[in-house]
Amino acid sequence: MKIELNGQPVETGAMTLAALLLEQNIDASCVASAVNGEFVPRSRYADFALAEGQQLEVLSPMQGG
Repeated sequence: MKIELNGQPVETGAMTLAALLLEQNIDASCVASAVNGEFVPRSRYADFALAEGQQLEVLSPMQGG
């Protein structure tokens, strides 16, 4: 299926958000995610089903000051 990940088109076979993060080599323990603008709690990654055309944002916290 085709989705958008951080503004880039991605072709994926992943069926859940957790599977997509694993497929993309993204450490799920240190990112925040939103699908179509809605925050997804980390506790739901494993059962959050992906669908064609969804827009995902995966953000890592930054340090600075």
